[in-house]
Amino acid sequence: MNAFAPRAFRYALRCVLLTAVIPVAACGDRGADASGGMQGNPERGRLALTQYACHACHKIPGVTGSDVFVGPPLKGIAGRKFIAGRLPNTADNLVRWIRDPKQVDPLTAMPMLGVTEADANDMTAYLLSMD
Repeated sequence: MNAFAPRAFRYALRCVLLTAVIPVAACGDRGADASGGMQGNPERGRLALTQYACHACHKIPGVTGSDVFVGPPLKGIAGRKFIAGRLPNTADNLVRWIRDPKQVDPLTAMPMLGVTEADANDMTAYLLSMD
C-alpha cells in the first residue's frame, strides 16, 4: 500500500460522513428505464456517486472530484468483461459489487459504504449508460 492510500481512504470516509445528511433526490418510480429494462435512474445514480464520495477514489465522467485516484477510472465500465477482475460484467453483478465489495473480494481496498439497493441500482444505471 502506498503512503497516499490511508490519507485517501480517510478523505473518502470524511466525504461520505459529510454527505450522508444530504438526501438523495428520489423523484419518480424505480422501475425499468428506457434503455432496455435496466433498473435504476441514471441521473439519480450520478448524484448518488457524488453523495457516497465515489469520486474521491475513482475518476467518473460527469462527476467532479479530487485528482487522487486509488481505484480505476470508471469511464467505459460498460464495455469491460469483468468487474473487479472476478465477476462477469452484468448490471446485477455491478450492484452486488457496489453494495458489498468485500463479499466479492475480501482483499479489495474498496470500502463497504452502506449503499442501499436503490442507490446501487441508480449508480449502476449511470455507470452502464456512460460511453
